[in-house]
Amino acid sequence: MAKYVIIGNSTAAVNCVESIRSIDREGDILLVSDEKHFTYGRPLISYLLYGKTDPERMKYRPDDWYEVNKVQFKAGVRATKIDAKKKNIELSTGEKVPYEKLLVATGSRPFVPPMPGLEQVKEQYSFMTMDDALKIGKTFQKEDNVLIIGAGLIGLKCLEGIRGRVRKVTVVDMANRILPSILDEEGSAIVQKYLEEKQGVEFLLGDSAAEFTGKNAVTLKSGKQLTFDRLVLAVGVRPNVELVQDAGGECNRGICTDGTGKTSLPDVYAAGDCALSHDIAAGVDRVLALLPNAALQGRTAGINMAGGTAVFDKAVPMNAMGLFDLHMITAGVYEGECYEEKADGKYKKLFYQDDRLKGFILIGDVARAGIYTSLLRNATPLSSVDFEMLEKAPALAAFSADYRKEKLTQRV
Repeated sequence: MAKYVIIGNSTAAVNCVESIRSIDREGDILLVSDEKHFTYGRPLISYLLYGKTDPERMKYRPDDWYEVNKVQFKAGVRATKIDAKKKNIELSTGEKVPYEKLLVATGSRPFVPPMPGLEQVKEQYSFMTMDDALKIGKTFQKEDNVLIIGAGLIGLKCLEGIRGRVRKVTVVDMANRILPSILDEEGSAIVQKYLEEKQGVEFLLGDSAAEFTGKNAVTLKSGKQLTFDRLVLAVGVRPNVELVQDAGGECNRGICTDGTGKTSLPDVYAAGDCALSHDIAAGVDRVLALLPNAALQGRTAGINMAGGTAVFDKAVPMNAMGLFDLHMITAGVYEGECYEEKADGKYKKLFYQDDRLKGFILIGDVARAGIYTSLLRNATPLSSVDFEMLEKAPALAAFSADYRKEKLTQRV
């Protein structure tokens, strides 16, 4: 019997393994993944197409990571069922694997809503995995006219990856602005203008596909007709909850867990984009599909699976991204009073309420955003710091002497 079984091979799974090994150096670990690749940084797939990296540099850990951590890796194999009573999982090979502790880190998958005529489109693509990026890299041509449906994070990162490879890119989204779940209206307008002026991208917002009429044509709900050579569907994602749900585990848009990573099934844990977190900024449980969140969830689950004690109770929505060298970091919720700066292509908003920082938006200048993140995660009373100084220039000098001493002496 494998003492630990982990379904997944990305951020949450890797951090779970390392946390288990920090406590238990000898227990058997089996890692199962339907992808065949060495663990890699999923957010880097746009840079792979952009030419800023390659598969070797995308590796999330050193080449000997599985060996050093004594991990048995079953690649290209899908877990199809959890039997929580018998404590085993069934694989696509038909094999049944017993476990003592199980982590489900199955991530998410593209969501494609019903679109009449979509089945006629032969050249349609997703953009979530390395295989997606490699396929696009092999097939997209310089003369191509590409249509991306979806102006969220996935759609715009795909845009970044392909813009230099193709003739034209058009982005359609039913929302009236780009990155609607990440930026406020003013921030969205700044980024959209940058992409239009610097990259020649055409955005058709507040619109959506009504019907695909032929192999390479679509009529939008506005009546506008478009033709294209390649179609990228980046409408949204769905957490992969089915393994836990079908086994009788509690799910609600994501796999329900407590602060230790435990699900409602005995000895079954969940982490990453398939699992819910408690968003301390908004005060609700929701999926936070973010790499730092996945790492912390996986780390917490691994410690508890190995018999240690850990709680992850500081989850906040946070996005750090770049689009063609325009960098932005956002976090938290945009509620309460607001401090704002706009100058020289830089945009900053800090939202605060009840003596706490609730969220922030930084575009252009993202230096020292970690100080704002720390205020947010730790719910630091703003009355205990020099917030007027922090508004203009985040620096440790705004904190008490005891706080500075603690931060400057703590081990990384």
